Amino acid sequence: MAVQWQPRCSLRSPRAPLLTPSSSFPASPVSMPLLLHMAKGRSGLSCRGRRLVVRSSSGAGSGSLESGWQRWWRLPEKGLGTSDVSLSDVLWPSAGAFAAMALLGRLDQVVASRGLSFTIAPLGAVCAVLFTNPNAPAAQKYNVFVAQIGCAAFGVLALAIFGPGWLARGAALAASMAFMIATGTTHPPAASLPILFIDGAKFHHLNLWYALFPGAVGCVFLCLIQEAPAIHDSWCRNGAGV
Repeated sequence: MAVQWQPRCSLRSPRAPLLTPSSSFPASPVSMPLLLHMAKGRSGLSCRGRRLVVRSSSGAGSGSLESGWQRWWRLPEKGLGTSDVSLSDVLWPSAGAFAAMALLGRLDQVVASRGLSFTIAPLGAVCAVLFTNPNAPAAQKYNVFVAQIGCAAFGVLALAIFGPGWLARGAALAASMAFMIATGTTHPPAASLPILFIDGAKFHHLNLWYALFPGAVGCVFLCLIQEAPAIHDSWCRNGAGV
């Protein structure tokens, strides 16, 4: 859809109009009042001096609203109903996530007497990244551990400086995002670690040890489970070579 402004009377202002008869650009119904105000202020014309022409475009530039909707609602390249997904693509990541949470749950029973826990929500998000898309930048081991340690540390510092509340949450999250961008270690699950520490009183006694536990230590076990098939294959090949 395109919007054109066509003058019906002469200009009362020496300034050139913002929208000339030849100017055409995509617009939406939401932006029309703003366009009308801008054109009126620049040209000095009243609303009666111009008429609004709305017409649909065709060809290469057509469907601006449709293309905008497609940007917001882009279908996945792989998924149910496509021929690219095999049964192993579904079963192995699911089995890996189950094994990871089962191991962390067993470790919980070991450290429960000290008031600690491995099964935290951010590690569930780490499982989704590691097992569903292991080649993604967020799943690279360097990104995982640097982001987990750095973001958790920012949560501890924010709580110490601002105390519990919205200011500590906002400052910790902003610092975590700046840290990941500056170091090139974007790992989205790590951004939830500072919020978890600030709102989770059971972690406060860890202080700076929270930078390592349970986030980074838990990721060690998750990465070992993810790499277990590759390690097994490597051992088999080495044994066959001997």
